[in-house]
Amino acid sequence: MAASQDASIRLSGGEVYVQEVLRTAHQELLALLQQRADLMKRIGTVKQTIVGLANMFGDDVLDDELLTLVDRKPNGRQPGFTRACRAVLIESKNPLTGREVVSQMQERFAAVLVNHKDPLASVTTVLNRLVAYGEARSEVNQGGKRMWEWIADRENGSHPEPVQPLAGV
Repeated sequence: MAASQDASIRLSGGEVYVQEVLRTAHQELLALLQQRADLMKRIGTVKQTIVGLANMFGDDVLDDELLTLVDRKPNGRQPGFTRACRAVLIESKNPLTGREVVSQMQERFAAVLVNHKDPLASVTTVLNRLVAYGEARSEVNQGGKRMWEWIADRENGSHPEPVQPLAGV
């Protein structure tokens, strides 16, 4: 009987060790995910500032690398789908519906929509992911339509343009 008790103590000790490793890994993963969300939010703020300056003074104030980084370089190469969604939100002064994002992407980044069977579903998925990253926020307007807007680092007030509040919210 003593041998089986000894085995169960070792087993539960091993389980305790595994649980402790899992708890520590879980805490680290949560911290890293928060750091990623904070970093993505800050990247968005800086990009929004650059875009705002380019809107005021013209794209020629940006060098080729900056034009590429903010998805404005007219070299024929289209940015990826997520980058196109980001660009549309960053440059919008008002919250947009998914259909409005698709429409603007169709005008500016038509090539990224070509292989999407249902562009609205794809855009909605990406917009919701941007919300999860802390880069955008989503709310429902008075008409019951979901709208998305780019959010910047509001704590330090670093907006090139003011973020418009959603109507009726």
